[in-house]
Parts: sequence; C-alpha cells; structure tokens
Amino acid sequence: MPWLTAILGLFFPRLALLLLWLLSDYLGRAFETAIWPVLGFLFMPFTTLAWSLAQNEGGGVHGVWIVVVVIAALMDIGVIGKRAKKRGGQTCATCRT
Repeated sequence: MPWLTAILGLFFPRLALLLLWLLSDYLGRAFETAIWPVLGFLFMPFTTLAWSLAQNEGGGVHGVWIVVVVIAALMDIGVIGKRAKKRGGQTCATCRT
C-alpha cells in the first residue's frame, strides 16, 4: 500500500495529499497545524509530501531527508515554471515587439 501511495504521489500529488488527509493521520503527525498542508496542497504538493515523509519515516528533516525535500521543492518549481513559460509563450506569440 505505501508503494501505491508513492506512485500516486509522483503522478497526482494533490490526489495523494487528499487521500492521506482523508484516510489517515499521516499529515497530522507531520504538521502541527492544518494551515501548512492546505497551503502545500495549493502551492507545493511535492514538497508537502516529501516533508511529511521525512517527518514520519525519517524522524525529522535532517541528513538524506533534506535532499529529498529539496528535490521535491525543485520539482514543484519546475512544474510551476513550465506552466508559466507555456502560458507566457502563448501570449508573446501574439505580441508585436
């Protein structure tokens, strides 16, 4: 079951976060308040999943878990950047500058 959640998290991170929130207390153990998972769901889902994994499985964000969280943050920035570039390219194609 954990592997299914991991694979689901790679392709559909928001769905994985939603299922973790509804079906377990995995996010509740990783975060003290509910605001961080909600903000993570909206803006950085890969990083939220990696942070909760590091807190629950690694006992905190230290050692190799820092690398996991940084890679997840870079994935989030890459996904956001790709969308912005694609959107920006469509509007600039019609510009006459």
